[in-house]
Formats: sequence, structure tokens, C-alpha cells
Amino acid sequence: MLTLYYAPGTCALASHLALEYAGAPYETVRLNFKEQQQRSAEYLKINPKGRVPALVTERGVLTETPALLQYIAQSFPQAKLAPREDAFLLAKMNEFNSYLCSTVHVNHAHGGRAARWTDDAAAMETMKQKVPQTMGEAFALIESQMLQGPWVLGERFSTSDLYLYTLTRWLQGDSVDVNRFPKVADHFQRMNAQPQVQKVLAAQQG
Repeated sequence: MLTLYYAPGTCALASHLALEYAGAPYETVRLNFKEQQQRSAEYLKINPKGRVPALVTERGVLTETPALLQYIAQSFPQAKLAPREDAFLLAKMNEFNSYLCSTVHVNHAHGGRAARWTDDAAAMETMKQKVPQTMGEAFALIESQMLQGPWVLGERFSTSDLYLYTLTRWLQGDSVDVNRFPKVADHFQRMNAQPQVQKVLAAQQG
């Protein structure tokens, strides 16, 4: 049994979705960020980074969304969440997921987590004001160059679709209209309609 530690509204949604799509045996543990449960001594023993997601496996704990997505896809190959048979396409999937993790997520975090980078209140405000621009630019690149359609890798559904859906959900809060990006908006609507997605969203909101 796998155990996923998550908090609603975070990138952990992508891993939660992957577990559901994979048909994996799993359970979830919800952390309350308002109560700083991610900083509790108990949780820091699981993930010293004090963040989510964290996935407890029989061999140890895994962290960082791209790693969890790769692990789930590799562990449950029957779900076909990764093009394991095509080295180039697999690399493209990991390239996309790495971009979301290293650039898009960081752009978003400058809004609500500016204190990670500075203690200066004026600098924090400047970073927050920049978020709509940087998120907009990132999604413009995804729209024009990276999202092949109908899925990220073209006809091949993959973990990249779960991850893109997760971060697209942040756009409204970042004052970015998803309808500026027709391909992304279409992708979001199709993902949103899938029963696995609705099941996980209901579980996280419950």
C-alpha cells in the first residue's frame, strides 16, 4: 500500500491523479498548511523538506512531483501513463514535467511564497505583482510550443497531462485567464470531465 501525503490546492494533486489513473493501491494523508502540519516534527521525519507531495513506498519515501509521476508510471505499466517504449517521447514527457516543476511552479510560488526568496516586504510585493506576467508567459510557451494536442505528447496520454491540469488550476488565482490559451483551455476542460479527476477532486475537498 502506497501512502500519499498531500494538501489541497498544491502540486500534490498530480501525483494523487496518477495513483488513481494507475489503479494503484493507495491511501492519502491530508496535511493542513494553515496549521503548519507540514512543519510538524512528525511530518519532517517523513519529508525533511517540509513540503508535499511525499509518497511512502515499501522501499522508502519519495518526494518531488516529477519523481513521483515517473515512479507511478513505471510501477504500474499497464496504465500506460508514460511512453516507456519510446526513449525520445519519454524524454519529452520528462522535459515537460521538469519545466512545470522548475519554472512554472516557481513562477506561481512567487505570489504566495515570496518569503522563500526574500525578507524584504517591498521585494515580496514586487514578486507578487510579477506573477501574472511570468505565468502568462510560461503558458504562452506551453500553448505555442509544448502542448501538441489533444494531449501534451500528441495522441499519447501521459503524466504530463495530469501535471499540466494541476498547474492550470492555479491560473485563475494568479489573475491569468486560461481562455487566452485555447489549446490549454480545451485540455483543461477535457481533463476536468474525466471521472478519475472528479473522484480525486471530491476526495481532496471532502
